[in-house]
Amino acid sequence: MEVCAVAVAGRGLVDPHEPVFAADDEALLRGRSVFETARVYGGRPFLLDEHLARFARSSESVRLPPPDAAECKRLAELVVGACDETELALRLYWTGRTLVATAGPIGPEIEALRARGLRLAAAPWSTGALASAKSMSYAENMAAQDAAVAGGADDALLVADDGTVLELPTANVWWREGDRLLTPSLDLPILAGVTRALLVDVAERETVEGVFPLGRLLEADEVFVSASIREVMPVASVDGKAFGLGPAAHELHQQLRHLASP
Repeated sequence: MEVCAVAVAGRGLVDPHEPVFAADDEALLRGRSVFETARVYGGRPFLLDEHLARFARSSESVRLPPPDAAECKRLAELVVGACDETELALRLYWTGRTLVATAGPIGPEIEALRARGLRLAAAPWSTGALASAKSMSYAENMAAQDAAVAGGADDALLVADDGTVLELPTANVWWREGDRLLTPSLDLPILAGVTRALLVDVAERETVEGVFPLGRLLEADEVFVSASIREVMPVASVDGKAFGLGPAAHELHQQLRHLASP
């Protein structure tokens, strides 16, 4: 992600090219650190309180003290205000000793993908203890995504050893059967997406959260994913099985945009 502004607790705004993490920080030595990502609309971070609540839960999962929420908000305000653009990706990083915020523009490729829909490739997945935390130990997730891209897809669909649908490396997955929406339950080892929670609340269609096999998703009328930066993104295919860009993703995306409008 291109970065236009960086702020560090205790230092304020710093040069985006200046190092901010010490060489002996456990974030680098052991990968013990967490992050959070929110989208900024019209200069205003969307659902920031919900993101900060998850930031604290992720910290607890890796046995870090919670970051100072007020300082997180102050740093977010600094980096958002320092960027020329108002549609941004905001990120927060916490290592237990260093709290950092960055902001950068949303790349145009996201809208291009939304127009044609994502191509997903199913990837066998064994979840670890930090599956529900936004730990910066994301190497396995990125490896799955890279393998999917190398095979001609845009992203990976993570599937448990028993065939249960889980999530994407950086997004939650949904599908539509008739008028009903289905999405994997948070009882599974998946991330509790902030955007996912919003969509569950605002969806006008019946929504079912549960444990579902990949075969059921492949018979869906429509598939889509949700994430803070990608918002609601339609899926064009899974393992070569084509899906039309259906109405539910469009409806939910419009609802999200309406709620996010400054």
